[in-house]
Amino acid sequence: MGDLFQPTHLLIIAIVLLVLFGAKRLPELGKGLGEGLKGFKEGMKGGNEPPPAAPTAQQNTAPAPPPTSAPAEPKQS
Repeated sequence: MGDLFQPTHLLIIAIVLLVLFGAKRLPELGKGLGEGLKGFKEGMKGGNEPPPAAPTAQQNTAPAPPPTSAPAEPKQS
């Protein structure tokens, strides 16, 4: 198992990735993988901390206006 990360193996893996995804998509894939790992590490660090308190909404002291109703139209038969 220690022979898995030899330079020739890594070169073959890089060539296969280049063929599968193309040169334009590889930086995007690397960025997404890096952001995912960063988020995972932050989640592992914050797992023991309680979640932050939600900000309290300020109550409006003015009463709500009464609902308006439209006049009913008579039925036509």
